[in-house]
Amino acid sequence: MPKHGKYRMESKALSFLRDALTAKQLRVEIWKPAPGQTKKASKFVLEKEASPGNLQAVEDLLFVNSDILSAPIVMAIKIVSASADKTKTKTVGIAFADTSIRQLGVADFVDNDLFSNTESLIIQLSVKEALIPTGTASGNTDRDIDLNKLKAVLERCGVVITEKKPSEFTAKNIEDDLMKLLVQDPGSSATVGNPQTISQLSLPVAPSALSALVNYLSLLTDPSNHGAFSIRTHDLSQYMRLDASALRALNLTEPPGSAGSINRNATLLGLLNKCKTAQGTRLLGSWLKQPLVNLHEIQKRQNLVEMFVDDSSTRRNLQDDFLKFMPDMHRISKRFKKSAASLEDVVRVYQVVLKIPGLIANLEGTQTEQDDYKSLLEEIYLKDFREFNENLCKYGEMVEQTLDLDELDNHKYVIKPDYDPRLQELANKLIEIRDGLDQEHREVGNDLDLELDKKLHLENSQNYGYCFRLTKNDAKAVINKRKYIELGTVKSGVFFTTKTLKELAGDYQETTDTYSRTQSGLVKEVVNIAATYTPVLEALDHVIAHLDVILSFAHVSVNAPEPYVKPVMLEKGTGNLILKEARHPCLEVQDDISFIPNDVEMIKDESEFQIITGPNMGGKSTYIRQVGVIALMAQTGCFVPCSEAHVPIFDSVLCRVGAGDSQLKGVSTFMAEMLETATILKSATKDSLIIIDELGRGTSTYDGFGLAWAISEHIASQIRAFCLFATHFHELTALDQELSHVKNLHVVAHVTQGDDEVASLNQDITLLYKVEPGVSDQSFGIHVAKLANFPENVVKLAKRKADELEDFGTDKVQTEPQFSPAVTENGIKIIEELLQNWASKTSEPDGDVIMSDDSTSAAQLEELRQCVEKYRPQIENNPWIQSLITSL
Repeated sequence: MPKHGKYRMESKALSFLRDALTAKQLRVEIWKPAPGQTKKASKFVLEKEASPGNLQAVEDLLFVNSDILSAPIVMAIKIVSASADKTKTKTVGIAFADTSIRQLGVADFVDNDLFSNTESLIIQLSVKEALIPTGTASGNTDRDIDLNKLKAVLERCGVVITEKKPSEFTAKNIEDDLMKLLVQDPGSSATVGNPQTISQLSLPVAPSALSALVNYLSLLTDPSNHGAFSIRTHDLSQYMRLDASALRALNLTEPPGSAGSINRNATLLGLLNKCKTAQGTRLLGSWLKQPLVNLHEIQKRQNLVEMFVDDSSTRRNLQDDFLKFMPDMHRISKRFKKSAASLEDVVRVYQVVLKIPGLIANLEGTQTEQDDYKSLLEEIYLKDFREFNENLCKYGEMVEQTLDLDELDNHKYVIKPDYDPRLQELANKLIEIRDGLDQEHREVGNDLDLELDKKLHLENSQNYGYCFRLTKNDAKAVINKRKYIELGTVKSGVFFTTKTLKELAGDYQETTDTYSRTQSGLVKEVVNIAATYTPVLEALDHVIAHLDVILSFAHVSVNAPEPYVKPVMLEKGTGNLILKEARHPCLEVQDDISFIPNDVEMIKDESEFQIITGPNMGGKSTYIRQVGVIALMAQTGCFVPCSEAHVPIFDSVLCRVGAGDSQLKGVSTFMAEMLETATILKSATKDSLIIIDELGRGTSTYDGFGLAWAISEHIASQIRAFCLFATHFHELTALDQELSHVKNLHVVAHVTQGDDEVASLNQDITLLYKVEPGVSDQSFGIHVAKLANFPENVVKLAKRKADELEDFGTDKVQTEPQFSPAVTENGIKIIEELLQNWASKTSEPDGDVIMSDDSTSAAQLEELRQCVEKYRPQIENNPWIQSLITSL
């Protein structure tokens, strides 16, 4: 097979492999013929296997020419249930690993029966795969019920589930394993690999999960992992909690399996990702799923963004002249650690080293008048970059002394000959051989009277080594000349050699091989020296990623259709949510859309629960979702699409919008809706932001309304969180009569009536996409059906049936007899006299009502009968009283 055809096949295979693991979230096994077998053999052995969370075996195959844009996180989960004070609690221990940066992590927390905290952690870490213990055969135990609930959470989050034996989830050998895996701490006499110094081992459940994870990833079998891993404890409370529904509702990232198939600006990650580096893109993905809840840290990020928003020149220089040329140094560092790096990797790091002084100079020249901003720039970037520059200056000197930098223009990565005496000697010998080759070339040209390079070519053939080539027409010149040895004929001409050329070619090949072997040993030395700088490179990589994300935020904020503004952040639980001219950042950049902004004002104890009604397609969903997106952007550190914004810090954004069913998993649309709502009710606090769209539409109208009312009332009266509730149950707007902090809003539609006999079908409705106080009494669903080109007879029938249903309750009232005010007043007067007469007969002289037993009750009833008989003529002559008696 031609070489280029084989390359195309390999390229397609690798592309398929990458897509299967990263986009389709599938497990992959690579098999090869057993040793001694031919390619057609029936016996195969497993060579490599990989899963979405464990790419170690195929990482070098997958990402040779592309960077890892999302970390392959795999986690192990163990649940321990306990009973205390008649209540059951669940302690969840979690261990996770990012093998791309050699980091382990643990978390231990108490969770509810819906595993809301576990779901938040999965979202925060962007987990690809989860290890859980297998259940029992019976499937009836509480433990199995918990595992089934956990599986449902993992499936909802798009996580691949791998079941392992429960016996693997024991912390028996984890101390010894960590001592081998964890990096030594150079800053203390103790080591991180000492169990007494590993605080994570004191957690109650997480070490057991960590043991299962280490075994699954086979970390100890790779010697390059020894002493290379770090470990951390993940604190859920450090970040805003998000669940899978919020991820979907806010369009945070592309859903699993849709990589590259949707418009980049359709997701918040795609919109905000103007990063120039792979590490920046990865960090941005983490930040969006881990919004901060610490006011000071949020303000630091926003102040950095503000600096680069104001100084566009520095921002452009940093992005286009520096970050654009930064390689993924985590990948290079990992290649160094695995002894798989090449001189090209050494050169790529060297090019970074050359860029650092200019990077520092640009940052120092950032224009800002605020001293605290300059201090912030120094604290976050300049201090570190100066330290990196100092630590890497020796690296630059090493590369300049050892590598032939002049050859880089030819894309050759070679050692300088004068770096080593042996190499210099071989290089001199090669020069002599090349001179001999040129001399022989000239002599043969003179002998055959052929012009060099135009007629007579000296070539280094893959098959023959150095030889001469002539076209078939010119080859006649060598016929009958015994000193010329013909080697072969191809379409391009005739190859031949001479005795002298053959000897020179042999010397050249032999010397070149020796040179390569000698250089390989030196390359290994150079790479080993470069590998000692990996801790500095990994630290540098993180700072570059941080700068890249901040610059990306500034770039998007400035270049939006309407520039974003810096939000005023308020401490958790102390402020109101006020957004002026708020917009949805993803919708406003879509083609052919002129976005209409709306104000949002949610005041604690006044309008913290808002019910939004209005026509279909009127903008209710967009309005409530944009509030969630803006809150998330603000707590990430980005500017927001408003003209003015005051945002309190939320501990979570919880959403119930839309609901997909899954018949294969036995989950209906309505059940999915109820599960999401149950998560909200169990995990929301007064500091949460709740977004609910069309709750209760998956069941009957009466059940749906009852649920919507009960859930709304519970959130508004018990949880007291900020809540936006979009609904078509217009009766729900009566909740504002019961709770003072409930406020009704509606999206506006302008309606003009037609003039024909079916006027209601000829309504001209203009959706204004403005949100105003008050209630909308129509949904205009039939109008939307008309816009969708429903047949006219279907639209008319729908309108008629809708009118019948709306009039169903009012028809009864209209058929009741109507009475004049005089008749009604006279009837009321008769009944009042009757009751007063009866009361006077059943009271003591002082006016107190007689406390009755059975005998006195019978006497009172007899008195009532006598009074009725006394007034019977008047009762029978008053039609209002007769109507009242009939209705009772």
